[in-house]
Amino acid sequence: MKIEDIALAQYIEHTLLKADTDSNAVKQLCEEAITSNFCGVCVPPYFVSLATELLAEQEVNVVTVIGFPMGYAATPAKVEEAKRAIQEGADEIDVVVNIAAIKDANWAYVRNDIHSLTTIAHLQGKIVKIIFETALLTDNEMKQLCEICNESQVNYVKTATGFNEVNTSPEVIRFLKNQMNSDIKIKASGGIRSKEQALALIEAGASRIGTSRGLQIIE
Repeated sequence: MKIEDIALAQYIEHTLLKADTDSNAVKQLCEEAITSNFCGVCVPPYFVSLATELLAEQEVNVVTVIGFPMGYAATPAKVEEAKRAIQEGADEIDVVVNIAAIKDANWAYVRNDIHSLTTIAHLQGKIVKIIFETALLTDNEMKQLCEICNESQVNYVKTATGFNEVNTSPEVIRFLKNQMNSDIKIKASGGIRSKEQALALIEAGASRIGTSRGLQIIE
């Protein structure tokens, strides 16, 4: 592996979120993350404890998703899901925003949803990323979401789950970058399949790349 590929690998969260994921696939994912120097693995909540066990003593973060992939579960349900994931060893939680509440213009609900999940993560010293689904949102909706994320002091905003429509482009990254406080990072995710794509997103301002094609990207 070239030095430049090792550096690129440190941006990548090696991701496996398919509904039919099994333990053997998660074990392989973790082994690949270790040998490829990926910064983390992103797994379903069901597999957080297994990934935590497999990655003990390794410098690979365990990431999981909350309210995935639709985001419209009730806030208390998402909070309990986040608590369990953290108890089982998750270092970082990626939380899907409530798109339905956004489309209903219920910004008080959206603010409470994001703030509640951010508080849970930060009280335990964990990282929280808020998944936007940029392809489903207008520019004004994204601006209001960014304002709420700035208020709540989230750690990252993330472009997409990859399970709905996808619009993960350098332009979107730059748009989000311009709205966020300087200490909030951006995770690009959804449809990232090549090294060229990943590098363009990083150049635009992404600090993480979420993809199931990590090996393909660095090889």
